[in-house]
Amino acid sequence: MNSASREALAAARERLDALTDSTSVDASKLADELAAVTALLQREVSLRRVLTDPSQSGEAKAELAARLLGGQVGGEAVDLVSGMVRSRWSQSRDLVDSVEELANTADLTAAQRSGALDDVEDELFRFGRIVSSDTELRSALTSRTATTAAKGELLRSLLGGRSRPVTERLVTRLVTQPRGRSLEAGLESLSKLAADRRDRTVAIVTSAVPLNDLQKQRLGAALAKIYGRQMHLNLDVDPAVLGGISVRVGDEVINGTIADRLDEATRRMAG
Repeated sequence: MNSASREALAAARERLDALTDSTSVDASKLADELAAVTALLQREVSLRRVLTDPSQSGEAKAELAARLLGGQVGGEAVDLVSGMVRSRWSQSRDLVDSVEELANTADLTAAQRSGALDDVEDELFRFGRIVSSDTELRSALTSRTATTAAKGELLRSLLGGRSRPVTERLVTRLVTQPRGRSLEAGLESLSKLAADRRDRTVAIVTSAVPLNDLQKQRLGAALAKIYGRQMHLNLDVDPAVLGGISVRVGDEVINGTIADRLDEATRRMAG
């Protein structure tokens, strides 16, 4: 996003946080309503262009949004979207992306309130690992010929009763409304949003054997000291690393595996 859209999104995040700070607001319901607005804006290209047209006054665009959405979604969702269209957006797609982010954040806020946020983070990570290792499943979930209903039913069979309802809702929205993104990119984005709810960074840790609780605590403390913020550890076991651990934080990789050292020794010998 360019600067105008970044500023508009930052303001929208603040309004959402202020709204969901009130326990009287049903964050899950708000998430569903914002997801419905996302689908509408994705489908109606001309509408989102009108709502982000810089030649129109912010108040006129807010009135249009309120008129269209009033009676379709609750007052909180109407107020949020009306506030967003008052802002200036660099391109119309940024508005859709941002409404979708608010929908996901509202669902994660509901998980945080119920004490389920850690479980949701872990379930999103594990689901991503399952998809990446099962090409047939990935093809079924990303097929352009499969119906939305068929994908939803497949996800219910995979996640229903085995994961938190919030996780199932987030993944179902991502799979049924991919909006041009890869499944992997969408899951990673959801994991980052989940981590941000606690102002934490996600560290993907790969080890040859599962880490015990003490090792996880020490690793988390060491990474928090390095990066200056709390870390959420997504743990993956891969016997191919032979020993040690590999840690990925964003685009940065800290590799201390035996396999990596052997590769480095081989390169030096070849040189």
